[in-house]
This record gives sequence, C-alpha cells and structure tokens, in this order.
Amino acid sequence: MADSDKTNTNKVQEFSKGLKAEFRKIVWPTQETLTKQTVAVVSISVVLGLLISVLDWVFQLGLTALFR
Repeated sequence: MADSDKTNTNKVQEFSKGLKAEFRKIVWPTQETLTKQTVAVVSISVVLGLLISVLDWVFQLGLTALFR
C-alpha cells in the first residue's frame, strides 16, 4: 500500500511539472490583438444574426403567401 501511495505521489508531481511546463509555452495575445479579434467576432456575429433574421422573414412571407 505504501508503494502505491509513492507511485501516486510521483504521478501527481510529474503531472504538475508537465502542466507548469505547458503553461510556460502559452503565448498570450496583446491587448491590441485581443481587442481587434473581439471586435471582429462581435461584428461577424451581428451581421450573421441580421442575415439569418432577414432570411427567416423572407421565408415566412413566402410561405404565408404560398399557403393563402
């Protein structure tokens, strides 16, 4: 039983070391890059939302006219 505790402790320590090493590799974006990407994502989301709304409205009008 003592051996399994040592083995688990070693695995946890190895995992922690690996996790720290991976976190050091992360390249965080600058504030400017983050702002530009956020604006791009929000803009595209709004445009696509409007496009889907317009298409939905057009299809609704077409189907309403078709089934009258």
